[in-house]
Amino acid sequence: MSLLGAHESISGGLHKAVEAAAAVGCDCVQLFTKNSNQWGAKPLAPAEIDAFRESLERCGISHPIAHDSYLINLGSPDDALWNKSIAALEHEITRADALGIPWVVMHPGSYTTSSEQAGLDRIIEGLSRVREHTQGIQTRCLLETTAGQGTNLGWKFEHLAEILRGVHDDSLGVCFDTCHVLAAGYDFRTPTGYANVLEEFDRVIGLSRLRAFHLNDSVKDLASHVDRHAPIGYGKIGAEPFGFFLNDPRFRQIPMYLETPKGTRPAENGHPEEDWDVVNLRTLRELIA
Repeated sequence: MSLLGAHESISGGLHKAVEAAAAVGCDCVQLFTKNSNQWGAKPLAPAEIDAFRESLERCGISHPIAHDSYLINLGSPDDALWNKSIAALEHEITRADALGIPWVVMHPGSYTTSSEQAGLDRIIEGLSRVREHTQGIQTRCLLETTAGQGTNLGWKFEHLAEILRGVHDDSLGVCFDTCHVLAAGYDFRTPTGYANVLEEFDRVIGLSRLRAFHLNDSVKDLASHVDRHAPIGYGKIGAEPFGFFLNDPRFRQIPMYLETPKGTRPAENGHPEEDWDVVNLRTLRELIA
């Protein structure tokens, strides 16, 4: 059976994300370990750590995963921002490790005013420094596939492969975001297309590096390079292709997290008003053979 979860808010405390995940029927949960729009955060108190770990056990939620701050940019040509980003990512990894979270998902970075190759080189050097400074810590990073919006890197499988080769860290992995991959130009919406895209991923990166999925429909179509998520079945992917991932035996033990819009779906077609996470999780589970 697939492991399905969602990104949940930490408003009111880190343990609240776990409780929210359990309330909507998640198996696993993704969260920020701090305010994602701020660089700093006060140190985690022992009581916060204990409450988070206890909530995982009490709620039966497994495979917690963290997402780093959107402010971090390891591809930046600006030395001040680059060094600040390295320190911030190290801080994110340390916080996740204290909480017992094995992975921190990160967008590789943007080259802004430099070039694609210069940006990739900066990311490789930045991650190498992070690895050096976090020796002995169990938590590692997952590079997320991106949509290629603006100067964002990581939308080509080759980008991720180059970073992984350059850092020389076998513990680094990849998080496959369905919305981003479609927007980047990889069409997996038919059985043949799915087989081709996963074969290309395996050839370029290696399926052994795939450690998590973000299951998101896409507001924009193939190769739009626009990062805008939609509820499952309400975007350009449609519901059926998610079944390809859910029924692929290679991914049965890999956790899959929703990052779809929050809120309540209005009553429609005889269905009552419902929490979007509940709706999306049910849609996915109905696709499992």
